Amino acid sequence: MSPTFTNSMKVDHNSSIPFYIQLREILEARIAQGEWQPGDRLPSEQELCDYYQVSRTVVRQTLLEMESKGLIVKRRGKGSFVARPKIHESLIQKLTGFYQDMVERGFTPVTRVLHHEVEAAKPKVAGKLGLEPGTPVFNIERLRFVNDEPIVLVRTYLPYALCPGLAHIDLSNRSLYATLEEEFGIVPAYGRRTIEAVAADEREANLLGVSLGAPLIYLESVSYLQDGTPIEYFHALHRGDRSRFEVSLVRVHEPHEIKIVVGENQIELPEGD
Repeated sequence: MSPTFTNSMKVDHNSSIPFYIQLREILEARIAQGEWQPGDRLPSEQELCDYYQVSRTVVRQTLLEMESKGLIVKRRGKGSFVARPKIHESLIQKLTGFYQDMVERGFTPVTRVLHHEVEAAKPKVAGKLGLEPGTPVFNIERLRFVNDEPIVLVRTYLPYALCPGLAHIDLSNRSLYATLEEEFGIVPAYGRRTIEAVAADEREANLLGVSLGAPLIYLESVSYLQDGTPIEYFHALHRGDRSRFEVSLVRVHEPHEIKIVVGENQIELPEGD
């Protein structure tokens, strides 16, 4: 059942502000004020047209923009629904694990360990960890939940020689980084992470509770000790509909370069602003 119209805000037909912008601001305000809750179905396009006295083109433009902002989701044959707020994560800019990041934000994360074995490192994994192919490594796959909802599927590789006792530790509902520090004295100092968009395959879709081909955020990371020794390689798939990453930017002054080519030699000179 659609929410009723209890809000007094109207589209001002004498205003120079485009109708679709006015309507979008009205509907967004109703969501922000809690009049419509996540999961509520919005009035139909025709109901919005009739109540706000605007055309269907205006309504569709409004809903399209709200969908692109992640405020609503459209379900074929059912209408538009208020979207659940995305879970903000800062795993790109801070060297924290998912568990710690969620706890700091007031969530209760839950972990289901799908795989926890020692295996011979394949060439790609060995290259990421600075090992020879075939070197024993831990291969740990975990499905992470927030408020009983699957959010991220992560596979982690660690050098076995660095923490052999990890084979006997249950990583369900505990932080891997905290375990490494408390049990083995291993504290990652820095890391390098990349992020890209991918589509969910059948297994990923089933585990994460999304449709086949749904957008996922793929995060790949290598963490290092202070001396530059790689200690962890992981790749994680975050639900695109439930995740949003935050990045803080700091302007760093870098001198411009003047390139002078003399014969076959190239000389680079710094130039101030």
